[in-house]
Amino acid sequence: MSFLAPQAEKPASAPAESADPRSYLLDEHNTEQYRESVTEGVQRVIGELLDPDHQPTTGVAPEQLAPVIGRIDLDEPLPDTKSALDELERVYLHDAVYFQHPRYLAHLNCPVVIPALLAEAIGSAVNSSLDTWDQSAGGTFIERRLIDWTAARIGFGSEADGVFTSGGTQSNLQGLLLAREQALHGHEDGAGTDRATALSRLRVIASADSHFSVVKAAKLLGMGPDSVLTVPTDEHRRMRSDELHERLRDCREAGSVPMAVVATAGTTDFGSIDPLPEIAALCERFGVWLHVDAAYGCGLLVSRERARLEGIERADSVIVDYHKSFFQPVSSSAVLVRDGSVLRHVTYHADYLNPERHVTEQVPNQVDKSIQTTRRFDALKLWLTLRIMGPDTLGRLFDDVLDLAERTWEMLHADPRFEVVNRPELSALVFRYVPFAEADGQLCDRVNLHAREALHRSGAAMVAETVVDGSTYLKFTLLNPRTTLRDVAEVCELIVEHGDRYLSGTHEAGTERRAS
Repeated sequence: MSFLAPQAEKPASAPAESADPRSYLLDEHNTEQYRESVTEGVQRVIGELLDPDHQPTTGVAPEQLAPVIGRIDLDEPLPDTKSALDELERVYLHDAVYFQHPRYLAHLNCPVVIPALLAEAIGSAVNSSLDTWDQSAGGTFIERRLIDWTAARIGFGSEADGVFTSGGTQSNLQGLLLAREQALHGHEDGAGTDRATALSRLRVIASADSHFSVVKAAKLLGMGPDSVLTVPTDEHRRMRSDELHERLRDCREAGSVPMAVVATAGTTDFGSIDPLPEIAALCERFGVWLHVDAAYGCGLLVSRERARLEGIERADSVIVDYHKSFFQPVSSSAVLVRDGSVLRHVTYHADYLNPERHVTEQVPNQVDKSIQTTRRFDALKLWLTLRIMGPDTLGRLFDDVLDLAERTWEMLHADPRFEVVNRPELSALVFRYVPFAEADGQLCDRVNLHAREALHRSGAAMVAETVVDGSTYLKFTLLNPRTTLRDVAEVCELIVEHGDRYLSGTHEAGTERRAS
């Protein structure tokens, strides 16, 4: 019997084409439906952005939105795409937090450039998986070319390598995994020390203001609870190199192995850049892996202020978050290493995927470098951004927010109503409203917390909060080149207004949520 024999005709009772499950698949049969659906979805987003009442948030509370979504019956589909998009507007688009708004000043979230959104549409439709060559073809070399480009911007040589990741937390995990394996290999004592004992001796040294993912990574890597040693920071919130020297010396004297020093180029709260040349010199002296977390500060790689990253080229590993400082959609991140051979520590060969014979055949499988297997083609976003805009144009956007941060500091520093913790090296500014000369610390905490929450509930603006030396502070994270100093000044006045309402006991009048 031939497999190519004519197939039986559909019975007369076959369902209509619109009910055929295959009608939802993107292929050559459904291109018009694809075009119409995506266009209608884009129009809904545009509608939100053009709404004259558009704000960074509606201030919706969890208890308002949870029951609305909870009542939706996912086993009963809606009749058409329009109905689904109407529902999506109600449960998501209307109440989404819009980082594009010039008064979104809260977290490390940036507005995104249009070339990257074009790439998202193309990449999602083709749906390449970047684990093996036979699933991605040209995507493999686009990612590799971007890794080479980024490594060159860092100042690494021709032996450098790396891979895209889901974000800074994963990048830090992979960087410290490589450091761990190098340390265990480099400190084998030949006396039959078991791996668990050797692991218990490893230490990671980071500043008191390093990202929490450093501690999380150490835990995931099987190290003890005391394996991360913190180094105090100076008045500029940068790691103190003299204290780092003490930690390194103490480790050696105690019989511990300093596995890695984590320097931060752009701390989350303050945007501070640790003294990279001094830290690199100490790591070289003690023979310790230097890992630089530049998730935030990586924008300097295309900025006129590139010199602020001096010393980063001496690191063993560097992480970058393009979705923070290169105006890319989430997710777009990478970990890079000065010596590409260390990526062998994450290489595993599966017969069905990347067999060892592929190595001799020089098949370019990115899974050989990654702790992920299936992986989106996130590199396409940066590729189209660079090909359409170019790095200099991208850098000017980052320079704009650096300039705004400096002018914001000058404004707040000159205003006696505010206490400012840091002069920004990047674009993060920590401050608080101090409504009276003799500050009652706990009352000041409550005033600022209330002002932030009331501001959020009003929907007019969003700022972040943090704790400094046990006290509550507010934080501006300025990553929108459309934000003006006037925008920031008006947000400051709203903070004062809400704080004063709290002090006068009339704060209830200022906390109504914007009508949905």
